[in-house]
Amino acid sequence: MKTDFSVKIYSDGAVLEDMIADLNSGLVTGFTTNPSLMKKAGVSDYLTFAQDVLEVITEYPVSFEVFADDLETMKREAKKIASLGDNVYVKIPITNSKGDSTIPIIKDLSAEGIKVNVTAIFTLNQVEQVVAALSEKTPSIVSVFAGRVADTGVDPEPLMASAKTVCQTKDSVELLWASPREVFNIYQADKLGVDIITCTPGIIKKLNLKDKDLEQYSLETVQTFLSDSKSLGFSIL
Repeated sequence: MKTDFSVKIYSDGAVLEDMIADLNSGLVTGFTTNPSLMKKAGVSDYLTFAQDVLEVITEYPVSFEVFADDLETMKREAKKIASLGDNVYVKIPITNSKGDSTIPIIKDLSAEGIKVNVTAIFTLNQVEQVVAALSEKTPSIVSVFAGRVADTGVDPEPLMASAKTVCQTKDSVELLWASPREVFNIYQADKLGVDIITCTPGIIKKLNLKDKDLEQYSLETVQTFLSDSKSLGFSIL
């Protein structure tokens, strides 16, 4: 199924079979993963997993995240990850677990020509700091966790609109809407002119609901409830 979105849809996960399915869907033009997704997927060997992914996904960007918590080791890991392929972006969290800023290594890595995807960003101040540190010559991604911002009861659209303005000050920088919670977030990101949205395979599959007749959808929902209730064998009366 084709869509008319301007926003690029990236698949977010660590199950190779799902990544291949999304690659073949015609909807996805990039991939991201992170330590939590790798843990959930049962990945036991980081480099083997990354190499297996890159054997299949050769043309589209793939983001792999560093695991270290100190900046110097992060930097060494980033260089190792970047060496795995020309289409690799290295995910660097905006701080380590102690709250120490990673801006110094982001600046160094970007200046050295390593493509970074700066992740776990929640505020406009963080966006401004990151964009200021990024090289004009090296492609990079700024991942703002709009979904988690929304989880706190805050509308993420104003933040993303402001972040877009900041990111547009450098042609090398793309803004990514991270951690969407529903398909409608893709439409929001597209309307705002966000460059990329990263989605789980489950959300990507729901894109085939576009323009579905809601009366029919209502009927199918009731039919599902009936089928499930019969399978349970419950009796009320």
